[in-house]
Amino acid sequence: MDQKIQDFVESKRIAIVGASSVSEKFGNMAAKELGERGYEVVYVHPSAEEIDGQPVYGDLAAVKDKADAVWVCIPKEGGEAVLREAAEAGFKNVWLQQGASSPELIEVGEQLNLDLVAGKCILMYAEPVGSFHKFHQVIWKLIGQY
Repeated sequence: MDQKIQDFVESKRIAIVGASSVSEKFGNMAAKELGERGYEVVYVHPSAEEIDGQPVYGDLAAVKDKADAVWVCIPKEGGEAVLREAAEAGFKNVWLQQGASSPELIEVGEQLNLDLVAGKCILMYAEPVGSFHKFHQVIWKLIGQY
C-alpha cells in the first residue's frame, strides 16, 4: 500500500468535506461507514448547521485541532479552494475521492506540499474493508493498482 494512503487511513480523526443535508449522497454514506469503522468524523460545510445529527464546522480552520486528515468528496471544480484551505489550516494528509480529482488538482496539491491521495475510494483502504470493496481490493492487488 502506498505510504500516503497508509498514513491517511492511520489517521483516526477525519474532517469530511462533501457531506450534506441530503443523507443519500455518497459523502454522507461514506462518512457514516467511516464512523462505523472506528473513525471519528468531523463535518465541514460552509452553510449547514448539522449533518446526520452531528455538529458542522464552517471551514477547515475551525477543525484543525479536531481532525488529523481531510477527506474531500465534492465536484472537482471546488477542489482547489479546499486544498488551499487545508494547507492554510495546517493539514498535511488530504484524500480526493474518486470524481473529486483532476490532474490540475494533483498539481496544486503537490505545489502546496500536501500528502495527497487522489482518484481512489477510501472505503477500499479504511479497515475493516468489507462487502464489494473487499472484492475490489483483491482485484486491484492482482493488477498492481492497490
